[in-house]
Amino acid sequence: MHLDPFSGSGRSLQFISMSPAMSQREDDPILECRFQKGVKHLCESGITSLPSRYILPVSERPNLRGGGMNVSDLNFKLPIIDFAQLQGPQRPQVLNKLSKACEEYGFFQVTNHGIPGDVIQSMIDVSKRFFDLPFEERSKYMSTDMRAPVRYGTSFNQKKDGVFCWRDFLKLVCHPPSDVLPYWPTSPADLREAAVTYSQQAKFLYMKLVEAVLESLGLLVGTTMHADEENADNAALKEFEDGSQLMVVNCYPSCPQPDLTLGMPPHSDYGFLTLLLQDEVEGLQIQNCQGKWLNVEPLPNSLVVNVGDHLEIFSNGRYKSVLHRVLVNSSKSRISVASLHSFPFDRVVRPSPKLVNEANPRRYKDTDFATFLAYVSSCEPKRKNFLESRKLP
Repeated sequence: MHLDPFSGSGRSLQFISMSPAMSQREDDPILECRFQKGVKHLCESGITSLPSRYILPVSERPNLRGGGMNVSDLNFKLPIIDFAQLQGPQRPQVLNKLSKACEEYGFFQVTNHGIPGDVIQSMIDVSKRFFDLPFEERSKYMSTDMRAPVRYGTSFNQKKDGVFCWRDFLKLVCHPPSDVLPYWPTSPADLREAAVTYSQQAKFLYMKLVEAVLESLGLLVGTTMHADEENADNAALKEFEDGSQLMVVNCYPSCPQPDLTLGMPPHSDYGFLTLLLQDEVEGLQIQNCQGKWLNVEPLPNSLVVNVGDHLEIFSNGRYKSVLHRVLVNSSKSRISVASLHSFPFDRVVRPSPKLVNEANPRRYKDTDFATFLAYVSSCEPKRKNFLESRKLP
């Protein structure tokens, strides 16, 4: 289960002008209560400039106006994996491309993925309508319990974050469906149906991608298998089939001063693979090995997939989880739906024994979900610090 292993670090707060309706001191309990209610609620209250609770230190701002090391490459395109070709006679070539993408970028885009367009559009549409509900309806699902089957909130950890992110979210635990569905929102009336349908399609695609990832790592034999090899491969895949799935619906409202804040700070994802559905509004950036932030152009009818910390550990460092962040803008709100997949919650994650040898010694400690929860509860997580804590000296 992915629980957003990131947030802004504790920082001294600044103050800039606000609308008359929001002109109290920002340590005022009433104003702090407004922040806790989320960005949408804040926008609905009539702000015209950014409260200092959301203002990043100069060195961490997105630098949208250019200059310095933080400039974005507007022409960057992620490697493209054609899912239809992956399922056909060109599979060996596509597996090589997949392996290279996971090693060099930690990200790729999947086209011809097979998820029907109406399923995707329904998921985006119902997500927008959820965040358009009155706050009183949205707030029914507010919780600080990271294990809750449904959770509406803002920023990352709104009780700990020093600087808030310009983001509200709805988190839906998807597995097992019979246990969690009764807790999911009942409004909009079609949310459950749309979210269940999309989550099932995303899980099917994830399983096919896991099979390809394992094969690219040399951990599945492929199509010419003896019966005992096939049984071993099926057992390996069954663990992923029974694994965790968390759907995170993100809302990034238009922001009065987007150059001062971020929708998401730099972070890596906690799980094995993340499948990201996004609307047509740009915002996602990844950091390359030179430390430069690159815009990811939304490719119509595609999904963005990224390597999570668990896959980096499992592959013993061959495949890398990569820092990414989200920009906001002043003219358009942005919606994205991240489907985050990993092993079962009680499963210990460690490097695959087949990928550890004298030439490639073990690089990571064992970890599990409880260790992660203890870590994020004891500090303000940021960047890739949880993964760094699992590395062997």
